[in-house]
Amino acid sequence: MEKAILRITGEKIRIAGAGRTDAGVHAFGQVAHFDTLSRIPADRFAAALNSVLPETIAVITSEEVEQDFHARFSATGKTYEYRILNRQIRSPMITKRAWHVREKLDLSAMNAAALCFIGKHDFSAFCSSGHSVLTYERTIFSSEWLSEHDCLIYRVWGNGFLYNMVRIMVGTMVEVGMKKRDATEITKLLIEKDRNKAGITAPPQGLCLMKVHYDK
Repeated sequence: MEKAILRITGEKIRIAGAGRTDAGVHAFGQVAHFDTLSRIPADRFAAALNSVLPETIAVITSEEVEQDFHARFSATGKTYEYRILNRQIRSPMITKRAWHVREKLDLSAMNAAALCFIGKHDFSAFCSSGHSVLTYERTIFSSEWLSEHDCLIYRVWGNGFLYNMVRIMVGTMVEVGMKKRDATEITKLLIEKDRNKAGITAPPQGLCLMKVHYDK
């Protein structure tokens, strides 16, 4: 993005994103901001940047914002989706967009587990080491599993997420779907705050940042 801005405006600019994603994780609704002295109309920046960006990234829209707007610090929440291909045979079409789980998963049990995450909780049990956060408290507004053909899709909206938080939540709920643990254990894990007692970390390719939420 910064190289593209340099080519379009001649300015060396640092952009600020709404957040980082792990290697292998995708983003459909990432948001970033930057300051520029360019006279290019704000709504035309998207087309200008797309003309020089590689095929692996595209700017959906561009607009002018207030001086106090910050892509990261002005955000009020994020929505993520995690996709699981739940069938015996793999799919070359989505091999880099979903976690292939061959064992039949119990969607009803996984939704019961997903409901336990809603509300304000300490998510210490669902955070990997290597973070620099000051608090583990996060608020989840919605949490549910959906079925779409051979795929199970987990959709979660919260005011913020810890390092690997969604992937650990998914890994734990998959264990519920496999009958390796009961859905009621989620509440216990939130109370005990022990990462070692939670489930595996789901692989990154199934996760996608869908939307960054703002008040305005």
